[in-house]
Amino acid sequence: MKELFKRLIKDFMERDFNVLKRDYDIPLHTKKIISLIGVRRSGKTYILFELINKLRKKGLKENIIYINFEDDRLIGISYKNLDELIEAYFELFPEKRDEKLYIFLDEIQEVQYWEKFVRRIYDTLNSQIYITGSSSKLLSKEIASSLRGRTISYDIFPLSFREFLFFNKIKPDLYSTKSISFIKKAFNEYLIKGGFPEVVLEKNEDIQIRTLRDYVDLIVYRDIIERYKIKNLSLLKLLIKYIFSNPATLISFNKLYNDFRSMGYKLSKDTLFEYFEYLNDAYVAFTTSVFKSSVKEEMRNPKKIFIVDNGFNYIFNTSFSPDFSKLYENLVFLYLRRNFREIYYLKHKKEVDFYLPEERLLINVSYDISDRKTFDREISSLKEGMKYFGLKESILITSEREEIIKTENLIIHIKPLWKWLMQ
Repeated sequence: MKELFKRLIKDFMERDFNVLKRDYDIPLHTKKIISLIGVRRSGKTYILFELINKLRKKGLKENIIYINFEDDRLIGISYKNLDELIEAYFELFPEKRDEKLYIFLDEIQEVQYWEKFVRRIYDTLNSQIYITGSSSKLLSKEIASSLRGRTISYDIFPLSFREFLFFNKIKPDLYSTKSISFIKKAFNEYLIKGGFPEVVLEKNEDIQIRTLRDYVDLIVYRDIIERYKIKNLSLLKLLIKYIFSNPATLISFNKLYNDFRSMGYKLSKDTLFEYFEYLNDAYVAFTTSVFKSSVKEEMRNPKKIFIVDNGFNYIFNTSFSPDFSKLYENLVFLYLRRNFREIYYLKHKKEVDFYLPEERLLINVSYDISDRKTFDREISSLKEGMKYFGLKESILITSEREEIIKTENLIIHIKPLWKWLMQ
């Protein structure tokens, strides 16, 4: 195994790669272990490569150890073999024993008891350690408990809209009519097909669809089924189809339970809750709760579900045309989830789509507000929410309209989604 590690270390050092920059500010120097967690194919490995490129530019090429534990040559590797990785490196570069090492352990969850090795080298070596794991196999809460305060975790998602533009070589210039045309065209594609990097870089639509279906098979059907030993596969597939077809939808678990039972599925409410938790832990689906003063009140109200990428709706949606309102709201959620952990919806007499307690911010999302009744509904719900929290400003996100509404000493900023996502 030591000889294999030597070959992997040297081969990687000789490898050149060009990577496109992501909007993540991952530190090169910190006393903490850096862990990157996210759904498969969201780009964790390429973020590591971006960091490695930065180190190489600083003349630290030989101070880097990178191992991808999904390499088929490492199948069957055990915790005991990991010591040989460090031994192999120092046999190649004995002069580096007194220098700082940068150790990148990609998809580390493939090795059982990996955390013991990582803790030990963290405590004994002069090193900066980076680890990645696919969220369906290695949960962020597992990393936190395994590394006991030694780590900072970063959630990695598919591309944001700003990253999408960069990957498509579109330089946003809001003062150029031509640039805005390209931006809007790109937004329409991003809205429907999502932001998985491999899908974005592939221009053949048939291959895009096949790739997204492969992701579902890999992320959901294989990883989640294997991890949790799920036996009721038909129920899981039905639940996934329901979630991916209905993003940004209020869901009552009791109603869903009764609907599935009426379709002939044998299940308990506990099983339904568990499956939702598995999808949430895997960063495949997310839920928001109503904002209430007590946990019991939150639990009694329906939750709203969202999905990790609009592309999954693209392959599961069977309607003749996309539900733009739901896709808009899902994109807003993903933007917010990249930056905030606490996201709620508000429900009194009227409903507000998002409330961020950290920012004391209310946001409504409505694709088309050209109809007066729709416009009035969105404005009145925001006004009710602002008065409840004592806020002076809020945001209404829509497709094209942009203006500032001032009413009753309250300010509502109306913004088009494509523009709001670029801020």
